[in-house]
Amino acid sequence: MSGIWTLFRRELSAYFVSPVAYIVLLFFLVVTGASFSLLVDFFNKASSAGSGTEVSVIQAFFQTVFFWFALILIIPIITMRLFAEEKRQGTIETLMTAPVSDTAVVLAKYLASFVFYVILWLPTLCYVFIVREISRDTTAFEWGTVLGSFAGVVLIGAFYLSIGLFASSLTRNQIIAAVMGFAIIAVLFFCGFLSFLEASGWQQKIIEYSSSIEHMREFSRGTVDTRRIVFYLSLTVFMLFLTQKVIESRKWR
Repeated sequence: MSGIWTLFRRELSAYFVSPVAYIVLLFFLVVTGASFSLLVDFFNKASSAGSGTEVSVIQAFFQTVFFWFALILIIPIITMRLFAEEKRQGTIETLMTAPVSDTAVVLAKYLASFVFYVILWLPTLCYVFIVREISRDTTAFEWGTVLGSFAGVVLIGAFYLSIGLFASSLTRNQIIAAVMGFAIIAVLFFCGFLSFLEASGWQQKIIEYSSSIEHMREFSRGTVDTRRIVFYLSLTVFMLFLTQKVIESRKWR
């Protein structure tokens, strides 16, 4: 455990000494802040016009293109350097011969990226309180909606981060790692749009069961289904397992 903790602290601190981390944080806050501002303005105008809406500001935010754009674009950037930079600098061999297991290395890097990802989202809790104060949306701060939404953010983000880490383990180039991670995540995301196509009953159920869009819609309503939790945790563990095997394979060469 001490080995994991040491590596975790090293990886997490590396985020905050890199200008890329602050650029990512600024970009993320601008995108999410703009999204909230536009939604509050829209909901207030709708309320003034006497036309109601079926969802709250919070629910709407987690279904916007801004949310998914930030999520899909930023996660590969968060994870791109984790293994790729080690390979480029030639420090991966030193890391692999250290008195820690490959699994510990993978977990430490993953947990560091996960904590940084959660830190990115913390300021948006302030947006929730702001929305409650300045909007006429009385449902803006229902705890079920807020907690469900952030549970979805954490679970989906955890899975996407494991994909980004896997992509980083495949190359020594950070840009290639980011592009690969983005491509895999984007393909999985856009598969969710297949639910809008005509499909037979069982095909439709499979698409909806694996669609992050549908899952986030449910989470933002305050519905936290244990099947979704198991789904994302299982996929996350599987991707971390694949990453561990990629790192382990270096010892066979």
